[in-house]
Amino acid sequence: MLQVAKKYFSLMASVFMVMLSMTGMSSSALAQMNIQITGVGQSLYPIAVMRFKDEGKLPTSVTDIVRQDLARSGYFKNTENGNASESDEGTPNYKSWAARGADALAVGSVVQTSAGQFEIRYKLFDIRKSESLGGLNINSSADNLRAAAHKIADDIILKLLGERGIFSTRLSYVIKEGKRYRLVISDADGQNIRNAMNSGEPIISPSWSPDGKKVAYVSFEDRKPVIYVHELATGRRIPLSNQKGNNSAPAWSPDGKKLAISLSKDGNTQIYSINADGTGLHRLTRGYTIDTEPQYSADGRTIYFTSDRGGNPQIYRMSAEGEQLEGAKRITYKQGFVTSPRISPDGKYLAYIANIGGAFRLYILNLATGDSQALTDGTSDESPSFAANGRYVLYSTKVGGKRVLAAVSVDGNSKQVLSIPGSDVRQPSWGPFMD
Repeated sequence: MLQVAKKYFSLMASVFMVMLSMTGMSSSALAQMNIQITGVGQSLYPIAVMRFKDEGKLPTSVTDIVRQDLARSGYFKNTENGNASESDEGTPNYKSWAARGADALAVGSVVQTSAGQFEIRYKLFDIRKSESLGGLNINSSADNLRAAAHKIADDIILKLLGERGIFSTRLSYVIKEGKRYRLVISDADGQNIRNAMNSGEPIISPSWSPDGKKVAYVSFEDRKPVIYVHELATGRRIPLSNQKGNNSAPAWSPDGKKLAISLSKDGNTQIYSINADGTGLHRLTRGYTIDTEPQYSADGRTIYFTSDRGGNPQIYRMSAEGEQLEGAKRITYKQGFVTSPRISPDGKYLAYIANIGGAFRLYILNLATGDSQALTDGTSDESPSFAANGRYVLYSTKVGGKRVLAAVSVDGNSKQVLSIPGSDVRQPSWGPFMD
């Protein structure tokens, strides 16, 4: 058993070495993401998004961002609106728009209310039903126009598809530039990058708190892995766990009161829970192999984790109170080497990374039926993370020898790659809804 543990530790160490060997340097500390859509759904909802009246007053085009968000969703296509003109006052000519092939129409306008302050007005119409679906009036500063546009895109998705959009959520990920690492926060489309932390040592495993106000992560700034909780608004950090040995893989409970973590302070790596203020450390597994990568279930009652107790890494599930309560149950069987469990927000799906003939590939498992399928044909996929609405999985992969972020819909139809020219990007985590 010790040999198995050493083998797994060696493999995990190799993964860390890959992270340590990341190369490439961004040409600019504020370089923005390039987005390449590599696949879309087959049945796209046709919508015409008219250019917002008077948006020439803005430093950023709200119309363009709304259109890009809808296109990236994998559910919409922007229809050609030619020379047509519509305003957010009055009623559109439904027959004319139906003849143009639009099933929905979004119109808007911009009013400057004071220096640097604007009111963004938008309305949505269902062309098929010839009815107004309402709209929004959003007051925004010039610095927050992207957020206003994302809010409009989310409103369109909610009104037309009946589900919450994720364009107002945020991402966290790590960029390596030369010998330095940056933990950054961005919009859900990878744009509007802001620094959360810089370090000369690796930063790994960022994990959003359920309220979206904090990120837990592992920093090697003390020349050993230490888990920190970072308050994004203030930059205040607390060392959550600085035990002897490895401190790794923080994962928040759904109520934000606890985190599950992996520690090797007593020998082989095991799973513990700890209060969000660093108190109340409690051991949850007591095996003789390696147990790591804990993830709370959506209801907080159970924890999924990776263990090699069966000989090779697989996903197991136990009570959130610990495996001594009723034992841990193995969840994955169809691949011989499985790591990185992530549970969808509705608790229906498990995303994970499987090693298939030496290729590390993103899979998704339907927990009710036991059916699993590959979502990618990649060879170096890592770190899956579900969007807040459960429709997409964000992960890290390799394209052209560089680490990039990629997102895929849970049906595998819509795919996109987010890259920063000249930089290696990895360790993504998709944030929660913010309201």
